[in-house]
Amino acid sequence: MRSKVSEKDGTEKRSGSDEVIAMHPAESGMQVGRALLHALHNAGISVLYQDRKMKTVWARNMRAPWASETADGKDLLSSAQAERISAAKRKVVETGNADRLELGIPDSDGVRWFHIWIDADRSDSGEVQGVVTTMVETTEQKRREQTLKTLLREVSHRSKNLLAIIQSIATQTGRYSETLGDFLTRFRGRLQSLASSQDLVTSSNWRGAALRELVSGQVGRYSADPGRSLRFDGENPYLNPNAALHIGLAMHELAVNSVSYGALSQPDGRVEVSARIAAGGETSPGLLLIWTEAIGAGRRNEKRFGSVALERVVPTSLNGSATLDIDEDRLEYRLTIPRGNFEIE
Repeated sequence: MRSKVSEKDGTEKRSGSDEVIAMHPAESGMQVGRALLHALHNAGISVLYQDRKMKTVWARNMRAPWASETADGKDLLSSAQAERISAAKRKVVETGNADRLELGIPDSDGVRWFHIWIDADRSDSGEVQGVVTTMVETTEQKRREQTLKTLLREVSHRSKNLLAIIQSIATQTGRYSETLGDFLTRFRGRLQSLASSQDLVTSSNWRGAALRELVSGQVGRYSADPGRSLRFDGENPYLNPNAALHIGLAMHELAVNSVSYGALSQPDGRVEVSARIAAGGETSPGLLLIWTEAIGAGRRNEKRFGSVALERVVPTSLNGSATLDIDEDRLEYRLTIPRGNFEIE
């Protein structure tokens, strides 16, 4: 790219462009040069000028791995990378067409990434007389892009899992609903339960949710005073996202049943939830989660989705086990959660 300076007003106009750079009459080329050097340094840009025979004419701000003594990075680049750069420069000299490369160079901290621009420098007659190579490190940008891609894959994976859970809930709810109105009421409640658990997972940057907060949130949706109607005792592990969603669903089903037939249907009723580390035998110790409450007359005995979810869906999703025992005046639900679903802080 050539430029011409007007003798009348001192402005510089770059050929092939409408850009006009205003220059004060008192400004000198040396001042502009110093300013550009500062700009190159601050932006971390390295610039190398070579003639047609690839002999270095000048170099500016040649940071590692482009230090002046290894202007082409030969001490750090692989032979294939060095040849790739050389071939690109030769092609630019031959054709006059600019080229652009991206290189990843192994480093003690991983891989350093660079964008390399190779431009032809033409004489006034238009002949290519050299090449200008510009190197900019893009390692941080590359790492951010890779992190974003990883997060997007994780979001996609978790979204598919969530959709599979919703599909299962819809199918099972429909199977145990007598009317459309009954289905919609139950299905909406379960979706709201999932949404509540998902909010906790999202607020933790997809790490999961604390058990006490999860249980309190699900019971609190059906109790005006969770502090009085719920007693939580024992461990408060941090559940992974999958465990948080499924245990949240179990707590929802127990709370809904309690509001209809159990302790939460009474003004002074209270449910008790305890979490204890359970002996794992030859395996790592798991967590035993127990829900107990007093129930009154009129409870339902028939099998419904709630009991199916508690005894089959939830424990299967956690690779655990569960029992639901109901006698004349007491309900107890015991869920064994393998260690891989949680961590103790």
